[in-house]
Amino acid sequence: MLLKKRSVEAARVNLMQYIVAIAVIGILLLQSSGAIPRDSVGGSMVIALAFFLGALAVGVHEAWTKKRHVLGWIVNIVVAFVGAFLVAAPGGMVVAMLLRPFMGGSPSLAAAGGPVMHVALAGMMIVTLLGAWGALWVVSRWR
Repeated sequence: MLLKKRSVEAARVNLMQYIVAIAVIGILLLQSSGAIPRDSVGGSMVIALAFFLGALAVGVHEAWTKKRHVLGWIVNIVVAFVGAFLVAAPGGMVVAMLLRPFMGGSPSLAAAGGPVMHVALAGMMIVTLLGAWGALWVVSRWR
């Protein structure tokens, strides 16, 4: 029984890695295709929607694998969103501070564009998904 439980946990971790990889590839494809405008509020909204969908995937994944009931699904999705958005703002500041030396004097990451923006978006997606996953982990400890 213990061996089966460990293999189930390993499968969950592998699925989380796939969710993170797909989310990062998705945000990078959005950036490289030009779907994220640099000079309007629409760019921020597209990025927020991508983070929102990533957090939704984490919440649904956890609810599905733990076989939650309807109320559990609702709680998981809400907790994933709360965790993602609580971590997104401070995580964004940390990513921006880490990338400041590579911005070449640009006033913002969006103005810097190119590889710096790609790294920033990938880092922010990872931080956001970790926030959603961490919040779900904390709530699962209470159950």
